Amino acid sequence: MSKVLIIGAGGVGSVVARKCAQVPEVFKEITLASRTLSKCEAIARELPRPIRTARVDADNVPETVALMRAVRPGLVINVALPYQDLHIMDACLEAGVHYLDTANYEPPDEAKFEYKWQWAYHERFADAGLMALLGSGFDPGVTSVFCTYIRKHYLDTVETIDIIDCNAGNHGQPFATNFNPEINIREVSARGRYYRNGKWIETEPLARKRKFTMPEGLGTLNVYLMYHEELESLVRHMPGLRQARFWMSFSDNYLTHLNVLKNVGMTRIDPVAFQGRQIVPLQFLKALLPDPASLGPLTKGKTCIGCQVTGMRDGKPKTVYIYNICDHEACYREVRSQAVSYTTGVPAMIGAKMILTGKWKGSGVFNMEQFDPDPFMDALNRHGLPWRVIEEAVFKA
Repeated sequence: MSKVLIIGAGGVGSVVARKCAQVPEVFKEITLASRTLSKCEAIARELPRPIRTARVDADNVPETVALMRAVRPGLVINVALPYQDLHIMDACLEAGVHYLDTANYEPPDEAKFEYKWQWAYHERFADAGLMALLGSGFDPGVTSVFCTYIRKHYLDTVETIDIIDCNAGNHGQPFATNFNPEINIREVSARGRYYRNGKWIETEPLARKRKFTMPEGLGTLNVYLMYHEELESLVRHMPGLRQARFWMSFSDNYLTHLNVLKNVGMTRIDPVAFQGRQIVPLQFLKALLPDPASLGPLTKGKTCIGCQVTGMRDGKPKTVYIYNICDHEACYREVRSQAVSYTTGVPAMIGAKMILTGKWKGSGVFNMEQFDPDPFMDALNRHGLPWRVIEEAVFKA
């Protein structure tokens, strides 16, 4: 049993707090902290057991260190903004606390997904005898564990990986994002990128489209080639990988709105002058769009996220697809959140459980695919994200 400090009280932070509260044998004491204390207190009032709440500015390292020293957690779960990852890692090093996040660091002034900034902390965490686990969400996170599970149990060698993230849900809003609008739009607007035969190949944003028929009768959606951070870590940690790609579904309505907003400059991340002050258009747009947390009671349908992996088994080519289907309405009934926050928050709790129970150990900075997938996969089934395997190709691209 141990103490945990959760930093971030948005949709994902709420799910993490609720799921940690369901596992008292591991999470003995929970503290939920955010820049806005009232958000933490609102979540705490709805939990079945008491937790502590605190206000913290995660950009302020001394303030964050002071909170860690007051709480004395065994682990910090960072579900704040990706811009704050390095500040929170600095605070963990100073306070002597293990670290976990769900998304890699992004510089505020550039929409760039890259692990180099966090990987550079490896020796400092190793020297301190501390562990930092990066990307313990669904994608990144579960998707990497899916791949290593397939490699361990179904294939002798891995040659290609296609990660396919589909959201067949509908919230009924003209335009809204299922997680932080600023992060979502930065991610979707970025250039595509995939790995093939030792090289990274770039594409125009969302320039490559394919149709994907989801399993279990969920229907067919358009999926678009994007770049996602787990591609970088999988290429680094899975020797022999020849190709790695990431695909995500978007409705025509979403893309039409996004293109209009982009054409009029509302997705810009550089400051512009407005009425005597500097504003960032995308941050202003974020203030106008629906709060993703408000979509929980409105969203119906399901998500389907999985990995199709090809390779060799006993000298013969083999393809395996492993996936999870998550119901938006079932998630809301359990934790008052839609499935997008749920599928990120549950793996964050499970990753924390792996560290605090000693299932995953190490000193330094690690990605999910560097550990034994079996205990994590077992925990997915127990804690709300059951998975299935199809031993044939389901996606052609």
